[in-house]
Amino acid sequence: MKVRRIRRTGLYIATALILSVLIVYALVSLSDINNRIAEAESVRSDLSAQVQSLVVQNAALDYQIQHSEDMDMIERVAWTKLGLIQPGEIVYYDIGD
Repeated sequence: MKVRRIRRTGLYIATALILSVLIVYALVSLSDINNRIAEAESVRSDLSAQVQSLVVQNAALDYQIQHSEDMDMIERVAWTKLGLIQPGEIVYYDIGD
């Protein structure tokens, strides 16, 4: 009888050891998956903010395209981007600082 109990005890120990290893593996895998999910959510948040910024830029460009033949828009672009002035305007340069 003692022989059987030793064999069963060894079997129980082996089973407990295998189950312990599997539980530890599952916990480590779960932790890794949680880290990946957090990282993916961070990337998604960054991309969402980038999309919103691009939507605003796209709307501004669409407005410029729709009003590209508007005289006020042409004057604003000539003045701000090209540095042009209308006849009779005087340009003052601040050389302070």
